[in-house]
Formats: sequence, C-alpha cells, structure tokens
Amino acid sequence: MRAVVQRVKRAEVRIGEEIVGRIGFGLAVLLGVAKNDTEAEGEALAEKIANLRVFDDNQGRMNRSLLETGGQALCVSQFTLYGDCRKGRRPSYDQAAAPGRALLLYESFVASLRKCGIPTETGRFRAMMDVELVNDGPVTLLLDSERRF
Repeated sequence: MRAVVQRVKRAEVRIGEEIVGRIGFGLAVLLGVAKNDTEAEGEALAEKIANLRVFDDNQGRMNRSLLETGGQALCVSQFTLYGDCRKGRRPSYDQAAAPGRALLLYESFVASLRKCGIPTETGRFRAMMDVELVNDGPVTLLLDSERRF
C-alpha cells in the first residue's frame, strides 16, 4: 500500500454538490492498494499513521501524533498512486489491485484507523471526487508498505 499523508487544517471530499467526507485538523490520507497487498499491511500502515509524530508540541517541534492531538483522518482511495510512468507517456496501472480487492483492503484500512481510535471520514470508492484541503505546514509524507513505510 502507498499513502500520501498530508497534515491539514481542514479537508473535505465532494461528489457533485454533496459533501461525503469532512474533517477539521488532522491528516488527509490518499491510499493506493497494490495487487499483492494484505490486510495485515493495511493494519500496520494504519497504526503507523495514527502514531506519526507530525504535530507540534508546546515548543513548536513535530513531536505529537494524531492520537495525542485528537485529530481526525480523511481517507480517499487513490489507485493512481500505483501509476508507473517509466515507459511511454501514459501511466501503467498494472500493479494496482483490481477494484473488488482494492475496495476490501481500503475498507479494512479505514476500519483499522478507526480501531486505533482515529475519527475517520472517507471519500466514495471509485467515484469521481473533488478533494479540497488546506495543507498545514506544508507537511506531506509518502509511506509505502513495500519499503516498510
């Protein structure tokens, strides 16, 4: 699994005029699922994200986690994180999981975040979405389970 994690002041997902997910301060997570990913990798990734020390402490140092700050997460499925652009001009998505499997692992990842105690909102799987966020910092991290994050 690959996750682009952004510290945000606020974020929301819209489909047309409908807001399907909205958070205040916390982390926006764009999640890509590869065809060989497992539920265990999703659980480990969720735990890593819940405990990432990317929020400021009283001295202004990034020393506090999402769990410690009471922040929220907005998780959006993003198969294009597995776009391979090394050959030609059109990305290849051969390494991305098939939609049925990706949905199961995406939902399992979201459940794992919630199980960690993180209030989590989502987008809608396979929908065309407008994702709007205010990146705080900016702080943006790339986590990859293949590289063990």
